[in-house]
Amino acid sequence: MKTPLQITFRDIEHSDALEAHIREKAEKLETVFEPIMSCRVVVEMPHQHKHQGRFFNVRIDIGVPGSEIVVNRDRHEDIYVALRDAFDAARRQLDDYSRRLRRETKVHDTEYIGEVVRLYPDEGYGFIRRTDGDELYFNADNLVNVTLTQLDEGDAVKFIEDRSIADSLQAKRVSVGQHHLPE
Repeated sequence: MKTPLQITFRDIEHSDALEAHIREKAEKLETVFEPIMSCRVVVEMPHQHKHQGRFFNVRIDIGVPGSEIVVNRDRHEDIYVALRDAFDAARRQLDDYSRRLRRETKVHDTEYIGEVVRLYPDEGYGFIRRTDGDELYFNADNLVNVTLTQLDEGDAVKFIEDRSIADSLQAKRVSVGQHHLPE
């Protein structure tokens, strides 16, 4: 970090162990994104009513070139869980920011349209024929908006292809709807 880590405790006593834990978590953020210009962590326990438990809030402000990332996690009874959740959220935001800087976009799987050619509902699987004639296996766990008993042979379905453990192609995310097979 370009500037030293700033840790603030509000309405709770300072703890060397807690501060060391926060420093360790902050150092790990630098493995996700560099350079981090600054990092401020505020741990607080807002005033509570007598009948409610003690809740901790964690706020993390991370200065990065061209932006600032802010994470605010509220109300958790365990200070270490609150810190874990806040730093996990900060890591995800740093990952997203890093991807945007590199102009990387998420690549979505290609969707195909096929026809259900064989069903084995008692065994929990079936086969789909692609437009090129190849057949792909699918099982009940790969169905999105339908159950195996609701499918009929000849139904048009949309799916993506994925390699199975046996390294053969398999249909995943199989869904039915307004899919039309090419003539």
